[in-house]
Amino acid sequence: MEYLHSLLKFALNMSASDIHIKPDHHPTIRVAGELFPLQEAWPTLAQVREIVRAILPRHLEARLDREKEVDFSYHMEGLGRYRVNVYYQRGQLALALRHVKSHIPTFEELRLPPQLAQIAGGDRGIVLVSGATGCGKSSTLAAMIDHINKTEKCHIITLEDPIEYHFEDLQSVIEQREIGLDTLSFDRALVHVMRQDPDVIMIGEMRDSQSFMAALAAADTGHLVLTTLHTTTAYSVIGRVLDFFPSHERDQMRRQIAANLLAVVCQRLVPAIGGGRVPAVEIMINTPTVRKLIIENRLDALFAAVETGTEDGMQTFNQSLYKLVQAKLITEEHALANATNPEALKMNFRGIFLDESRRILASS
Repeated sequence: MEYLHSLLKFALNMSASDIHIKPDHHPTIRVAGELFPLQEAWPTLAQVREIVRAILPRHLEARLDREKEVDFSYHMEGLGRYRVNVYYQRGQLALALRHVKSHIPTFEELRLPPQLAQIAGGDRGIVLVSGATGCGKSSTLAAMIDHINKTEKCHIITLEDPIEYHFEDLQSVIEQREIGLDTLSFDRALVHVMRQDPDVIMIGEMRDSQSFMAALAAADTGHLVLTTLHTTTAYSVIGRVLDFFPSHERDQMRRQIAANLLAVVCQRLVPAIGGGRVPAVEIMINTPTVRKLIIENRLDALFAAVETGTEDGMQTFNQSLYKLVQAKLITEEHALANATNPEALKMNFRGIFLDESRRILASS
C-alpha cells in the first residue's frame, strides 16, 4: 500500500486524471489527455495483487473471480476519491484509477454552455449526456444534479456503478445508490425506483434495452431522467438507442423516444490555450421539428435540425468549436482536429457560411 500511496500522491501533484498500474511495467499517468510513463520502480505481480486485495471491497471479490473485472470507488485520506477498475490482462491483474475531485463543479467552472441549466430545469423527459470515454460526461451529470439541488425542491435518486461525486442535501433530498453495495443490479434498482417517490432519476450509464425501457417508463410518468451514453454526436444518439432493440420494435420505440426525449448533450474535450482542456458541446433539443423527424424516421436530417436550431438553444460541434475559437479559448488547429466537418469549419473561419441545412429541412 505504501507503493500505491506514493504513486497517488505524485499523480495528484501532477494534476493527473488517470493512473494505470500493471505488473512489470512503468506506472503511467494521464495529464491533460496525454499519457506519461513514470520512472518509478516497476510493481511486481505480488505488489499489484497486494494493492487489489487492500482496496477491493469484500462484496466484489466473488464478482472479480467470476467476471474478471469490477468497478468500485476508493477513498484515501488526504489523496481524495478514485473511480477504480480492476481487470485481468494476459492473465494478470491490472488497475485503472480515475481521480474524482471532491468539489462538485458548476456549469461555469466546466465552461459548459448556459443552455444546460435550462435543460436541467426541465420538468420531465430523458436527458442523454453522450460522448467518448473520458470526455467529462460524469462531471456534466454531476453539475446538472448540483444545479437542481441548489434551485429546486426535488427528491433525487441516483443509480451509479460506482458512486463518484458525493452530494449533500440542499434544496433537494438526494439518495445515491451504488450497484453491488446498495442494490444488486441496475435492472433490480430500476424495477424498484418508481416506488421510492423520485422526481429526478440519474442513471449512471444506459447499457441495454431494459434500462432504456425503464427510463422511458419513468419519463412517461412525469419524471426527469438523466443518463449517459457512448456516442460521437448528439444526433446519432437516436440510432444508437434503437440498436438496443430488434428491428420489428424500432418503429414503436421511435415514437416513444419522440414523446419522451428532452435533450441530448454530446461533448468533446479540446486542448485549451494556456493549458488544460475545454469542452466543445453539441446540443439537440426535442423541438417539434426534431420530434417530427424522429417519428418519420428521418434521422439523417437531424443534423440539419440541430444546425438551424440555434434560436431553440441547439448547436453542432462545428458551431461550438467556432465560438470557442472566437472567444480565444482554443486554436483553429485544435478546432479543426475535433470538428465533425473540418472543411465546413475551415470555410467558417474564412467567413463563408453555407445554408445547406435549411435546404435539407425545406425538402423534408
